[in-house]
Amino acid sequence: MRYLTLDDDATRLAAQQDPAGLVRSLDRAVFDEVQRAPSLLLAIKKSIDEDRRPGRFLLTGSANLMAAPTVADSLAGRMETLTLLPLAQIEIEGRLSNWIDRLHQGEPLRAALGEARVSDRVLKGGYPEVLTRDSERRRQAWAQQYLDALIQRDVRELASVDKIDALSRLLRVIALTSGQIANFSQLAAQVGLDSKTAARFVSIFEQMFLLRRLEAWSSNHLNRLVKAPKIHFLDSGLLAAISGVTASELEQNRLRLGPMLEAFVYAELLKHIQTADEPYRVYHYRDTDQYEIDFVLEDARGGLIGIEVKATISLGKSDLRGLRRLAQQMPNTFIGGLVLYTGEETLPLGPKIWAVPISSFWAAP
Repeated sequence: MRYLTLDDDATRLAAQQDPAGLVRSLDRAVFDEVQRAPSLLLAIKKSIDEDRRPGRFLLTGSANLMAAPTVADSLAGRMETLTLLPLAQIEIEGRLSNWIDRLHQGEPLRAALGEARVSDRVLKGGYPEVLTRDSERRRQAWAQQYLDALIQRDVRELASVDKIDALSRLLRVIALTSGQIANFSQLAAQVGLDSKTAARFVSIFEQMFLLRRLEAWSSNHLNRLVKAPKIHFLDSGLLAAISGVTASELEQNRLRLGPMLEAFVYAELLKHIQTADEPYRVYHYRDTDQYEIDFVLEDARGGLIGIEVKATISLGKSDLRGLRRLAQQMPNTFIGGLVLYTGEETLPLGPKIWAVPISSFWAAP
């Protein structure tokens, strides 16, 4: 297939000024960074309607084109959309195994012994370009340049934003509160914006696949649940770069690892959900009595698996209170609970509750 990138000035000009002529000249093609010329979609739609051979066009980009306000047509019924998140840890190891399928089928989740420390993987994340760099300084430099390019270029093309500096500041503020309940008024106040503008900027970050809102789990049987979402980054390496967290800092202050480890696990769950045999949704749990669970996996039949994340090798009773609460309230649908921790043993912690090493995400089955 012919490869065309809209980062090229001449190609982008042709796509913007004469999209029909450009597409007419192609039988099969890859359009990279297609979000830079949304007008291409109507021309591609016409070509597809005239020639229904599947797979003629592959459209790739670093932002969600379908969320752009300038898109004239969604290509509904003519296109399949795949979201490619950064690499899962099991992919980095070159293995094919789905953690959620193994969990749901009751297979043992063991530690990956002899591997690098969990914190090292958290700081690197899953972007292929980051993984090829052999020093922390070079990895963080790439992450910062990537973020700057997205904000300076893609934001201007996807949305009408005249406060680019405020956008960058807001992203740093969100990084410092990663994994917490979203309060747009507080976020906005820290960078001199109003809450509606802050919420709009968060939507732009979602469109660029930098972060995602994690909705709260709810049930018709329970009425004391907090409904506000949390905000999570989709790559812990980017989060570390924005926050300025380094390996040496984690050695001195382990408290900094917690929020990044939670983002790391969230991203891993999303990646495994995409390839799982059954559909799953992921939420967080919090009620007005301050019982919390970091993640709740819900299957198509309503079965629930609670997942707590702890940046420690030792656990206490307080780490189980949210899982026990959910088990008590939803006895007919509660499948089980996990406390993911940095230890190396899978251990029972009570009825249907287990301590499981975080390294099980990349361990051999």
